Amino acid sequence: MMKLSQNDFERLVAFMKKNYGINLEKKSVLIEGRLGNMISQRGFKSFTEFLDFAFADKTGKETVQLVNKLTTNHTFFLREPEHFTFLKKTFLPYIEQKNIDHSLNIWCAASSTGQEPYTILMTLLDYFGPKISAWRINYIATDLDTEVLDFAKQGVYATPLLKDVPKEWLTKYFTKIDETKFKVNDKLRAMIQFKQFNLMDKIVAQRPYDLISCRNVMIYFEQKTKSELVERFYDVTKEGGYLFTGHAESVGRDTRYTYIQPAIYRKLSDKDKK
Repeated sequence: MMKLSQNDFERLVAFMKKNYGINLEKKSVLIEGRLGNMISQRGFKSFTEFLDFAFADKTGKETVQLVNKLTTNHTFFLREPEHFTFLKKTFLPYIEQKNIDHSLNIWCAASSTGQEPYTILMTLLDYFGPKISAWRINYIATDLDTEVLDFAKQGVYATPLLKDVPKEWLTKYFTKIDETKFKVNDKLRAMIQFKQFNLMDKIVAQRPYDLISCRNVMIYFEQKTKSELVERFYDVTKEGGYLFTGHAESVGRDTRYTYIQPAIYRKLSDKDKK
């Protein structure tokens, strides 16, 4: 296997931290494993040669491929189910009562291969039932990795990936392709806008979000980076709206969000805080 020199390791760590907030300081083995074969197959003789080429590429295609290789995208349907219970019992009843204009704005900020945004959507559809037609839903799902976004857009999942999906969901929300895979129905896939987005970039929202779900990605960020991101989330969260994080993550003590329960935070109005 091609070896990663200390200098190249430090260059790559600095690049990923500066541009994407991802801390790879303890991931030299992961870097070698994920990049070594690809670099050799493409005819590069060393990490140095490849990194020089990638960092000089003005089109950005090489750095996108680099990021795709180095980011982790482990996810599954109904992961950390407490969030979806909270959606059904607390969040959606609140939205139904509060949002008299029947609008709902959601951002899933770490889409990965799509299981999380689709789980949120199916939970929402289950709750509203036929009444869903009266709602204007703006639902965006983003990720840094273009390959997993393409996977999510297709919405095709092998049967083993669906082991946690309730049978009634398979019937209502999926189409069986064959014995080995199912596809999320076209109507559902059309309800989500999948887009590439770097969480280090400026966040611009046409309307504030009722819900931002950013689960199990900030665990790779340093505390300063994470705290700054959380505060930028706060700025685009609607008063009364929520932030979901992963259960292994915390938002830090200085956040303006109010802690509700593990991995769930809320933007309260000044009136509500009193």
